[in-house]
Amino acid sequence: MDTPLKNLAIIGAGAMGSGIAALFASKGLNVVLIDPMEGALERALHTIDRQLNVYAPGSVQEAIGRIRFEPSLDAAANCDLVIEAVPENLELKRGIFAKLDALCAPHTLFATNTSGLSINAIASAVTRRDRFVGTHFFTPADVIPLVEVVRNDDTSEDTVVQVMATLRFAGKRPVLVRQDIPGFIANRIQHALAREAISLLEKGVASAEDIDEVVKWSLGIRLALSGPLEQRDMNGIDVHYAIASYLYKDLENRTEPSELLKSKVESGQIGAKSGQGFYTWSPERRERVLREKSATLGELAAWLNNKASDS
Repeated sequence: MDTPLKNLAIIGAGAMGSGIAALFASKGLNVVLIDPMEGALERALHTIDRQLNVYAPGSVQEAIGRIRFEPSLDAAANCDLVIEAVPENLELKRGIFAKLDALCAPHTLFATNTSGLSINAIASAVTRRDRFVGTHFFTPADVIPLVEVVRNDDTSEDTVVQVMATLRFAGKRPVLVRQDIPGFIANRIQHALAREAISLLEKGVASAEDIDEVVKWSLGIRLALSGPLEQRDMNGIDVHYAIASYLYKDLENRTEPSELLKSKVESGQIGAKSGQGFYTWSPERRERVLREKSATLGELAAWLNNKASDS
């Protein structure tokens, strides 16, 4: 399959931007990875090397050779597609796109990688709103197959077609989100699940380890093959309705983060990057889990792709 978008710029060389750059470079596309922060590009090279050794060990140097590491937005001027992957700050993203809008060639398409910020709000910084979409990648960006492609109110059909074709060329499974709603699809479902899990932990119903065990070895293993709506069909919508009639009223439905979640953040226990969250993390454990999870997710994604192709 050919793609009309062969020259890509990735703005932001953090874990997400590095993963996106590694993915497209491993598929033979030319990539410029841009970040002005001191040391960011050097750290990105380490991340890219690690990730490529997981899923493309035979072509690591070849893929890295397709990536230019640049500190200035000017390097994106003639690219076909620019994917912004900077932190979740609306004004930061808008400021970057305002500069790109003035810098880039008329044919350039813009995409913002965000977990839930308004695509309309970010796109308002550019004149080419018809050539602007959201592309919500998942961590690790070069391993998880799905990308949510989110329209703004003015996104053209041609833009959607070109971006989704490029993502498919890179081995992704893009889905089109037709409305710019907070959290899109995945994060709305993910946060509903996390809200209930944190509530169960806060109430002392079970330990963090046991709650995770339940999800991984019942819901998780089944959801890999059957989504929640297909599963309702398989179980019977009447059965779901009967359970929902008594269970919904007892589910967590708060509209603000829980006190447990708030206290974790306020005390600096923010997860693996701080060494403590719901679990205790040493640097060695964090690195091992990242490496092992990437490898296993890659194997699982490949198996699921093959399964889907056969069906």
